[in-house]
Amino acid sequence: MNRKLILLNVALAGVLVYSGMTWRNEYRAAKERERKLLAAKVQPAPVGPWAPLPNQLPVMATGYADVAQKLLLHPSRNPSIPVEPPPPPPPPEPMPPLPKYHGSMNLDGEAVAILSMGNNPFQEVKAGGEIGQFKLVDVNTRDITFQWKDQQVRKTLNELLDRSAAEAVSANNTPAAIAPVPPPQIKTQVGPVGDESGFHTKACDPNDSYSVGSVVGGYRKTMSPTPFGQACSWVQVGK
Repeated sequence: MNRKLILLNVALAGVLVYSGMTWRNEYRAAKERERKLLAAKVQPAPVGPWAPLPNQLPVMATGYADVAQKLLLHPSRNPSIPVEPPPPPPPPEPMPPLPKYHGSMNLDGEAVAILSMGNNPFQEVKAGGEIGQFKLVDVNTRDITFQWKDQQVRKTLNELLDRSAAEAVSANNTPAAIAPVPPPQIKTQVGPVGDESGFHTKACDPNDSYSVGSVVGGYRKTMSPTPFGQACSWVQVGK
């Protein structure tokens, strides 16, 4: 029994000695590699010639068109959005009729124009004065200048002269068309006609030439007013 234990102890001692020697050799080899690595000099790689970096192109929105078209987050997405044109500007406001010119005066070296708008009465307007929507800028013996909003309008006096009065006078002086003259009615002395009425009167003939108050055959010619004009009748004398 003791012999087996002695042999076992001897074997174990041998294993321990062998392991220690192996570890010692590995340790020395590692230290040698570390020493060589630290002692080695690294040669730097040669540096080539310096070249500038290429210019970076500016970021353009068109470069992301594929992203907008392919990154479909919703089925209704449409990268081509229709752009409606802006509505046309409203038409310019039409200029109202210019004032009518009736004449001008020059008092104390300042010209005064006599103007009217439509059927309104005449108005004396000096340079800088307003009539309706217009402002009188200048008036002389040949033309007249108005300002409407930001626009100046120059017209000759003959263009704005009011001819309505002259036309009315001309129309009044124009001889009227000669109407056909009816043939003269022949008056005759015809007395009372027809039968006597219950009021003791007789009718008058339209062509009777007797004057009012004439007495013929016991009847006096009279004229009496009615709603339809004068009525002629012969009244029996004494009735």
